[in-house]
Amino acid sequence: MAEPEESRPGTSPRTRRTRFVFISDTHNCTPKLPKGDVLIHCGDLTNMGSFTELSKQVSWLEKADFECKLVVAGNHDLTLDTDFFEEYGRYFHNKTPQDPARCQELLTGSESLVYLQHASRQVRLTSPTGPRTTFSVFGSPYTPSYGKWAFQYEGDDEAAADAIWADIPLDTDVVVTHGPAHLHRDESQRGAQGCEGLRRALWRVRPKIAACGHIHDARGVERVRWDLRNKHVRYKELGVQPWEDPGIGNEKNSLVDLTAKGGNPLDHSNTDTDIDTASSLGASAVPAGQAGQVTSSRPSSSSSPSWLPPHQSASSSGEASASASAGAGAQPGIGTRGLSGDPRSARSDQSALGAGRLGRRETCFVNCAIQTVSHAQHRGAGPRVLNKPIVVDVDLPVWDTDSAPATP
Repeated sequence: MAEPEESRPGTSPRTRRTRFVFISDTHNCTPKLPKGDVLIHCGDLTNMGSFTELSKQVSWLEKADFECKLVVAGNHDLTLDTDFFEEYGRYFHNKTPQDPARCQELLTGSESLVYLQHASRQVRLTSPTGPRTTFSVFGSPYTPSYGKWAFQYEGDDEAAADAIWADIPLDTDVVVTHGPAHLHRDESQRGAQGCEGLRRALWRVRPKIAACGHIHDARGVERVRWDLRNKHVRYKELGVQPWEDPGIGNEKNSLVDLTAKGGNPLDHSNTDTDIDTASSLGASAVPAGQAGQVTSSRPSSSSSPSWLPPHQSASSSGEASASASAGAGAQPGIGTRGLSGDPRSARSDQSALGAGRLGRRETCFVNCAIQTVSHAQHRGAGPRVLNKPIVVDVDLPVWDTDSAPATP
């Protein structure tokens, strides 16, 4: 999976539709999977992480027909977290002892699965019958603490959360986490359960797709537009576009079309954009052909989508930045984290805004939990009801510029 060649300065890369299939929280189930190019499992493959459970899930995933298959663990995959299992494993598996190293080898030793353990990878799809596109991905199993489960950090510790999610490279195209970001597909009966530190990190990275699971009640999709102009409020959003699942009550896929051909392309590119041009786009949808500099092959069949006001959070509800009122000698760094405005200004988050990053204006958030209720809620209460996998079509750059388009 080598990195693609650089495009010539001043040009836009050629793109091609790439189909992702997202699943999470299968908890030992093996649902039927739609066809696609890339399969991503966002964690909680099992109920308790036993070797028997993991063997079944890994075997199922290895047989799935996708060119690329990416997996992260979840809080229920207990044996995959060595430190946690050494301390608490006997409480879960006291009758049938488990060997964490043997369990982990199922994933780390797989020839067809890429197991992401809080790590990034550059993916290049090389099949002659595939899209031959490339993307960068970061995957992590960590979630804020709730009870005694694997891969957890103190959710109330802002510094700890920020330190964990600062590991996401700024050029990441797809972020895969087990848990959701705060206020984006994280609603449950206990309220919003997502991590604010992750939301802040995603404002800085602004990937094409941020996928998760964990909160079963919040399964669904929304598109978020980021505010890259505001000089006074950190980590601000412009609006949220909800998604209506076309796969409810029928045989259709639960499809999200982010391509130019679909008429409502994701407003996301890795090209330099003038700050005044970027700010003038506001919270309205971008017409087809203006995202990623890809021209739509057909006009949109509907009017521009509606955008809801962004959710208010602790860091975006009017918190004025001390850095914004600092003197002319302000230096970039932690004091300017999350501040928009002119990326040339020392009063802005220059690393998040500069070097061609103003085109990254929108992110699609996906919660792809398969189980409709949590493991604790179900506990043998009849047959399980499953959600469909979520299918996402997105335009990605072609690394093989001499290849002909793949047959749909």
